[in-house]
Amino acid sequence: MSQGGMRALVRMTPAELQEFLNERRTMSVATLQRSGRPHLVAMWYGFAWDAPVLWTYAQSQKVANIRRDPRVTCLVEDGGRYEELRGVELVCTGEIRDDPQDVITAGRSVYERYLGPLDSQGIEKVAKMSVKRVAVRLDIQESVSWDHRKLRRAY
Repeated sequence: MSQGGMRALVRMTPAELQEFLNERRTMSVATLQRSGRPHLVAMWYGFAWDAPVLWTYAQSQKVANIRRDPRVTCLVEDGGRYEELRGVELVCTGEIRDDPQDVITAGRSVYERYLGPLDSQGIEKVAKMSVKRVAVRLDIQESVSWDHRKLRRAY
């Protein structure tokens, strides 16, 4: 099978891609430093404004990088063995949102995705932590996905 045929075989459908991203995984987020060298960090992510969102410190290196150059590439992956590998690369433009309500919206989305529904204390905690944070909306320009589990079905 040609490389292009193999790529098509393992590509996730839009529904599979959305289902994969909706699972609780860690996202590797790459931004560009002033030198051009990638700055790579692992992040929890949520969803708001019809896109993946990050909730991070306003003074972080990734935010400084996005303010200067909004190009962001993200990787979400899973699998321990070759025939189990699944993942998606998201080529994005990062949009920093510092409106207090937007920051709280992103913070609640991230917290609830990974930790479950928030009670009144949790909501208050997110609001307090939001003071020093921003939301980063990831506008996906393109994606590349793979699900090597599909190889078993092909052979």
